[in-house]
Amino acid sequence: MQIRNTGHNGIHLPASHIVLDGAGSDPQAHIFISHAHSDHVPGKRSVPVYASPATAALMRARGHRGPVRELAFGQTLALPSADVTMYPAGHILGSAMFFIETDEGSLLYTGDCRRPPSPASEGFALPDRSVDQLIIEATFGLPLYKWEPHEVLFSQIRTFAAKSLDAEAVPILLCYSLGKAQEVMMALAASDPPVTVQIHPAGVPLTRIYEEFGMSMGHWEPFDPENLAGKVLLIPSSALNNPDIRMIPNRRLAYVSGWASIDAYGSRLMADTLIPLSDHLDFFSLMDLCREIAPGHIWLTHSPNPDVALHYLQKEGFSCGSLEKEQYREV
Repeated sequence: MQIRNTGHNGIHLPASHIVLDGAGSDPQAHIFISHAHSDHVPGKRSVPVYASPATAALMRARGHRGPVRELAFGQTLALPSADVTMYPAGHILGSAMFFIETDEGSLLYTGDCRRPPSPASEGFALPDRSVDQLIIEATFGLPLYKWEPHEVLFSQIRTFAAKSLDAEAVPILLCYSLGKAQEVMMALAASDPPVTVQIHPAGVPLTRIYEEFGMSMGHWEPFDPENLAGKVLLIPSSALNNPDIRMIPNRRLAYVSGWASIDAYGSRLMADTLIPLSDHLDFFSLMDLCREIAPGHIWLTHSPNPDVALHYLQKEGFSCGSLEKEQYREV
């Protein structure tokens, strides 16, 4: 089975005319999008794609203008050279894995995934058939990454917010506007006493889509610097230089990300608290998932340093490698 990394995280299966999370130059390509984060959608916003209903809605909210054919989880799409079935990936709302069956064998592409799944997702499920080729993300594929359970991290979020408010400070949680912000909102929705959350303008239409798909986001409103006292603010770290944010007196910052496992990230942002909540696999979940799937070959993607995970996988007898930019691989 020939597999090509097209760059920008896109995967091309030339024989099947399938592209995963990219566009490429194949005029016959069927393009499948795993989720709506910007590093997984085509740069050309007019191309036709396949995606889950929630991903379709989120992509349109973020500017995709092309047609989106919506697929349900568990639905199999029969193409001329492959059957493609979508499974929930547990990463963010709408996130999907694609199981592809061809005459050359089967392939499971995880996109970004999380097990246990994010509470702000449709869950996680695997195909019940054998997998010849596994393409799996290894964003946090180092043994230093081991996540605490969601309930522990959600409690840390609520505690940070409550202590800041008790001190008459403004709690600001730094989190990406799609996926992470909604997880944090779900954590804060269980606060006792209840709290009101303000969110960055970029997150407003996205959060409304989460609610349209049945997710409970608690009591929230768009960011209003004139009406912030006694409330919790969620913003991406890129907004810290916004004049309205810089002028907030007595603020306290929490950095909410898997990268918060590394102190240097929090120091760079001058964060008071680090909360390592991630919507990706940690190293140990990555290894467990590979063992459970037991594919014929494993390809790692999205890893800043794949050699460590590959070392451990090879020690356990797996055939494995990493997909490199603009390179054809065949197994």
